[in-house]
Amino acid sequence: MKRMLLICSALAGLYAATAVLPTPGRMAPSEALAVAGERKAGMVDPETGKKIKYWTSPMNPSYISQKPGKSPMGMDLVPVYKEEGGQKEPASTIRIDPVTMQNMGVRLGRVKRKKLVKKIRTVGNITYDETRLFAVNTKFDGWIERLYVDFLGDTVKKGQPLFDIYSPELVTAQEEYLLSLDQYRRLKTSAYPRIREGARRLLEASRTRLRYWDLTDRQIDRIATSGKVRKTLTVYSPASGVVTKKTAFKGHFVKAGEHQYEIVDLSRVWVDVDVYEYELPWVRRGMSAEMDLAYIPGRRFKGKVLYIYPYLDPKTRTAKLRLAFANPDYLLKPGMYANVYLASVVAGAGLVIPQEAVIDSGERQVVFVALGQGKFQPRDVKLGLEVSGQEYQVLSGLKEGDEIVLSAQFMLDSESRLREAIQKMLELRKREPGGH
Repeated sequence: MKRMLLICSALAGLYAATAVLPTPGRMAPSEALAVAGERKAGMVDPETGKKIKYWTSPMNPSYISQKPGKSPMGMDLVPVYKEEGGQKEPASTIRIDPVTMQNMGVRLGRVKRKKLVKKIRTVGNITYDETRLFAVNTKFDGWIERLYVDFLGDTVKKGQPLFDIYSPELVTAQEEYLLSLDQYRRLKTSAYPRIREGARRLLEASRTRLRYWDLTDRQIDRIATSGKVRKTLTVYSPASGVVTKKTAFKGHFVKAGEHQYEIVDLSRVWVDVDVYEYELPWVRRGMSAEMDLAYIPGRRFKGKVLYIYPYLDPKTRTAKLRLAFANPDYLLKPGMYANVYLASVVAGAGLVIPQEAVIDSGERQVVFVALGQGKFQPRDVKLGLEVSGQEYQVLSGLKEGDEIVLSAQFMLDSESRLREAIQKMLELRKREPGGH
């Protein structure tokens, strides 16, 4: 209720600014009319020399009269004059004196032409790059006899030893390899080609079996050189990264295929983000992206859109994007939240206005244009995209350089609608029998 009283008071002050109030040394309008005789709308006020449109109540601008008198509240009606050239302007055009503009807090801006960029801001979740996940397991049963990496989060390098494992199957395979190697050395000079070829193929088969059990060529050559069976096999890291899962313990029995370690290369990470359905047309694969984190204020990380999921979440009506960011210093840690910014260039140039300048009723969008000399006119506009953050693209209704109202336009809109309504009432009265 208090807010409504403040608005009515402001509108009354705004409306009273268009009327002539008594000034020191002059008679009040009612007194001047009394001296000059009875006056009606359309006559010239001898005090000001201006043509009177009608009389109105200072506290209720919607109350109008064709002659002076008292308002229902007991206050003297004040005249409203026709402005010079006013007959050529729409009834919705209003004029405000500089003092009233300052009291209302009217701010002005310009219609600008600039590059149209659609900006999208969302929140992302840092996660692992799934293409850089590595699982460490064995293809045979055995017992772990020694651990080299024994805690989660440890950083390892490619080729670094992880654990030593004893496997009876592996020992047997080494013995078979040494036997086939010894046989090949004895038969490689045989006079019979089939015997030489059989010995070579047997050696190659036993070597391939060891290789299939993930022994490296260096380890196999070491067995061949030493001529001795190694009780344990050392398992090495397949990649550089961080240990994110570990089930290996000293003395632990390992079954074939069980994951003993999971290692993630964190030199690149993914960021999963959600964008709204209406923002999808401005997102494309390969476009650049930026990201900042709460724990590193002021620093922006640059990445790109790696993948756009081909479906929407039916509950949130959002689509998921996968972004990729380089992480050479390991500053980006999986599980962190981040602010993500996407920018898509829509067009080379176009007209834009601030969002605060628009009165959007849902069916029409209106912007108040400053015509100069305190005059303001509502203008219907057609808007396009929301671009560049807090700005709208203008398709029609304005031109570059137009001065527009950025604040207090709701009060201007109320005054403009009131004037337009009063003008229609006056026209209807003129059409009535006996109207003037």
